Amino acid sequence: MLEQYLPILIFLGVALVVGVLPLVLGGVLGPQRPDAAKSAPYECGFEAFEDARMRFDVRFYLVAIVFIVFDLEIAFLFPWAVALGDLGWFGLASMGVFLAVLVVGFIYEWRRGALEWA
Repeated sequence: MLEQYLPILIFLGVALVVGVLPLVLGGVLGPQRPDAAKSAPYECGFEAFEDARMRFDVRFYLVAIVFIVFDLEIAFLFPWAVALGDLGWFGLASMGVFLAVLVVGFIYEWRRGALEWA
């Protein structure tokens, strides 16, 4: 019965080695020069240890919307491109509508000034 699970155990062992070995080697062989800037937590541009109820700038939300627009576009374009031969003209038209909706979202972001951070 162990013969059936041996390939799975070998796969898990190799995956564990491939996942853990680079972390261990980086920690052992990497330079150990900590300073205050490297040890400080990064909190999206806000000073650490301020009031947790402070207001966020709307630009953070606009940048998040831009990320979602482009992330969705790429996530749906790859499977569509693979299956385009089977979908035909209907698939091409539906992707055109999808991209048009994303372009409208991008234009909205552009008009709101989300692409200008200064």
